[in-house]
Amino acid sequence: MAILDVHIKEAGYQLNEAVISNISFSINQGELMGMIGSNGAGKSTTIKAILNDLPFIEGQISRAHGSRYAYIPERPLFYQELTLWEHFEFVSAVEELGEEYLSYAKEILRKFRLSQHYHEFPGNFSKGMQQKGMLALALFTKPSLLIIDEPFMGLDPRSTKLLLDMLEEERKNGTAILMCTHILDTAQRICDSFVIVEKGNIKAKGTLEEVLSQCGATDNSLYSCITMEDDEYDE
Repeated sequence: MAILDVHIKEAGYQLNEAVISNISFSINQGELMGMIGSNGAGKSTTIKAILNDLPFIEGQISRAHGSRYAYIPERPLFYQELTLWEHFEFVSAVEELGEEYLSYAKEILRKFRLSQHYHEFPGNFSKGMQQKGMLALALFTKPSLLIIDEPFMGLDPRSTKLLLDMLEEERKNGTAILMCTHILDTAQRICDSFVIVEKGNIKAKGTLEEVLSQCGATDNSLYSCITMEDDEYDE
């Protein structure tokens, strides 16, 4: 079952000035899709379009009825006046979640080794701890769709393994995951499907074998699908 359907004819930051165009793909329940592309290819703009965070969008983006989504940005964002635990309470109140979700939050904090810091202000955390805090906040809502922008930045090896284990667990629970990353070796190993974005358009999409074929890759590597060049597009 498709959790997310994306059909973007054009989108950008100003009316009638397209940064991305003809972006179309679907993510099914329990599928981990990697969005791949060089800097400036249009990946982050595509995510903003999915989140309805652009002033100019032509097309249709739909989620399965009753689905809940969570978004983890590349740079952690927190309210300066709230402790980490107060962030969980705030999200729980806004999303009208039950007490069982807060119990799950404590479990996630323990897994990420943040239990001793839940009454502290995330603004004082290290970058790695902030990233883990954002991941914990997203996962505790038990989303149907998880959108992650560069999830491995700032994580130490232990936390990276924990994240990979939790992503696999989320997939088994039926969560659809869209992951934007530059860590191509890891993406090639864990993703079910891929969208290769180049110069604001889709260059290739499908399974690993399909995108390698569409890109004309000769070394069975996603690196062959990426054009390393600067362009005018925002990432």
